[in-house]
Amino acid sequence: MSEITATYIVHDAKHNPEKKAEGIALGLTVGSWTDLPELDQKQLKKHKGRVVSVEGSGLDTNSETVATIKIAYPAINFSPDLPAILTTVFGKLSLDGKVKLVDLDFGNELKKEFPGPRFGIEGIRRKLGVYDRPLLMSIFKGVIGRDMEFLLKQLKEQSLGGVDLIKDDEILFENELTPFEKRIALGKQVLDEVYESTGHRTLYAANLTGRTTQLRDKARRAAELGADALLFNVFAYGLDVLQELREDDEIGIPIMAHPAVSGALTSAVEYGFSHSLLLGKLLRYAGADFSLFPSPYGSVALEKQQAISIAEALTAVDQFKTTFPVPSAGIHPGMVPLLVRDFGVDSIINAGGGVHGHPGGAQGGGKAFRQAIETVLQGKTLEEGAHEQEELKIAIGLWGSAEAVEK
Repeated sequence: MSEITATYIVHDAKHNPEKKAEGIALGLTVGSWTDLPELDQKQLKKHKGRVVSVEGSGLDTNSETVATIKIAYPAINFSPDLPAILTTVFGKLSLDGKVKLVDLDFGNELKKEFPGPRFGIEGIRRKLGVYDRPLLMSIFKGVIGRDMEFLLKQLKEQSLGGVDLIKDDEILFENELTPFEKRIALGKQVLDEVYESTGHRTLYAANLTGRTTQLRDKARRAAELGADALLFNVFAYGLDVLQELREDDEIGIPIMAHPAVSGALTSAVEYGFSHSLLLGKLLRYAGADFSLFPSPYGSVALEKQQAISIAEALTAVDQFKTTFPVPSAGIHPGMVPLLVRDFGVDSIINAGGGVHGHPGGAQGGGKAFRQAIETVLQGKTLEEGAHEQEELKIAIGLWGSAEAVEK
């Protein structure tokens, strides 16, 4: 029988996690069991949740028993969509004390209901013609209240600096100064001009925003205009909306998932979702080609193992294409050795201030990052690279090198 298995970490003040597990399995499926007549038990058996395992790990600081519980839910209980699945495995349970949903194991039949990324890592690399290094992405900065000329100038400078992808700021919504369709059409012209003059291809992800009922038509229009990719604040809308966009063949362009709002769902140690599930597995299954998340080193730092667990979920062997991990926030060229060490070549280095804050402007900042990436992949230290590359030298002098401070 097809089923989905949920893994939870629970804190049990009554010190009986086995009983708690059985209560969850019943409460989220048939409701009760031992009090049911034998005929009802026979009829409802195929709907009953099943406790797979209960493993204790001692007491927490409040002297409550901590246990990892796995429960299997029959797929016959829910329609094959993420809203139904999440309601089944974590709906009212998310309101019931210290319970964290850390993983979901989809059966092979159930996986067939989800699309995964349309392009994935390999598809994005094919678009750019770059296969042997981490990609470099930058972010528009300070564009709210600015006009199209300002935005296009930033776009050109970043592309000339060797940046592979440029995304809108997630808080750049529809506005009169830089309307969505105009950003796409004029941005495409600018990036095509850079490509024709330099041979370097840069992809631009425009922020898809507005009421949910407008998103599909707006995304289709973006595709008609030749948009390279879409940035999407998925957790403000919902994973199912992401899946709808991914599955629409009239859209058919890469989707970049921004983590805005996700902290409310993942940050608490004892509640909510694990980072690897929400920003990793579920985004990948629903169809994101890129997943942005806080790096372990920057201004909005995530605990290192949590960040790495997201990347592992995005790239683990599965029937779906892999999703690009994009560790972000507070990144500068001096962090490139850490990013490559912890996230590997199949990742994207994403920077805002680390590009725009360079004394050489966005073009100098982009060059400094590309020089740092090249230096690291050659097995050299950044200090060695700085002796040969002026933009990298300036960046190291401004922000320092992670190699010098790492413990």
